[in-house]
Amino acid sequence: MKLKDALKKNKFVVTSEVQPPIETEPDEFIDRLKLIRGRVDGFSLTEVEIEGVVGDTIKTCDLLKQHKFDPIFQTTTRQKNRLQLQNDLIQAHDAGVENLLVFTEDYRLTGDSLQEMMFFHVDAGKLSSVLGHLKDGHTVEGEPLPGKAEFILGSGVESSWGKNVPDLEMREMEEMTKIGTGYFLTTPVFDLDSFEKFLKSVNTFGVPVIAEVLIIRNASMGQFLNRHMRQGMVPDWVIKKLLRAPEKKKASIEIFADIVTGLKDLCQGVHIISIGAEEQLRHYMDAAKLY
Repeated sequence: MKLKDALKKNKFVVTSEVQPPIETEPDEFIDRLKLIRGRVDGFSLTEVEIEGVVGDTIKTCDLLKQHKFDPIFQTTTRQKNRLQLQNDLIQAHDAGVENLLVFTEDYRLTGDSLQEMMFFHVDAGKLSSVLGHLKDGHTVEGEPLPGKAEFILGSGVESSWGKNVPDLEMREMEEMTKIGTGYFLTTPVFDLDSFEKFLKSVNTFGVPVIAEVLIIRNASMGQFLNRHMRQGMVPDWVIKKLLRAPEKKKASIEIFADIVTGLKDLCQGVHIISIGAEEQLRHYMDAAKLY
C-alpha cells in the first residue's frame, strides 16, 4: 500500500529508511527490499557519502518506483537556498516521487532557544514558499512547470521531552501544520511512558504521528550512537540487556518487538531505522507482528 493511502485509511503505517546503493549493486539492493515487499508503506532515502562518493538519492527513488516500491525523498533545508531546494523537489517529482520527509534543521526541530526559533522560521518559510509555488505549477522565479507538483509532507519533531514540551516546540508543530504537514516523524523512541506523556502534552492538530524505531543489534552499536550522534540516544537499559544477552540477535529482536508492540496503542505508525541490516528486517517485523 502507498504511504498516502495508508495514512488516509488510518492504517498503522510502517516506513523504513534505506541508503542509496554505493558499495552495493542495484539488483542486490532491490533484492533485499523484496524480502519485505507489501509490508512497508514507504522507504525514505537518506543522503549518504562514503569516502567522497555521494549516493544518488533521486536515481534511487526512480529505481524504487521501477520496482513498485513507494519512495520518500528525504532532505533538509538548513544548508539550501530556495533555488537549491526547488531543484531537488522538481527532480524528485520528475522521478515520480509523491512523498517528502523534510527536516528544517540539521537533525530535528528543537525550538528551545530564540536563535533556533529564528532559524526555524527562515527554513519553514523557505520550504513553504517552494512547496506553494510548485503546487501552483510554477517556479519561485515565476517560470511555468509542465504540471503541478504536490507531495505528502512529513516533518521531524523531538519526542524525548516527555511531558515537559517547550512552548516553542509546540509552536513549531503548529507552523508545520499550516504548511501542510501530512504526518510528524519523531526522534527514536525507547521509553514508551515518556513517549505517551509527550503525545498527551502536545497538540498534533489532527496530524498523524509516526514514531522512529532504531534497530540496535549489539551494545557497541548503541555506545557508538551515543558517542557520535547524540548522548543518551540509546538508553542504558538497552545497552546493558545487549551486553548480558548470550544471543545478541534474539535480544535485539525482543527489544524492537516490545517497543513496536507498545507503540501500536499510542501512535499511527513506525519508521524503522535498520542501519544497514535490511536483509534482517523481516525477522524483526515478524516478531513485532508487522505483516
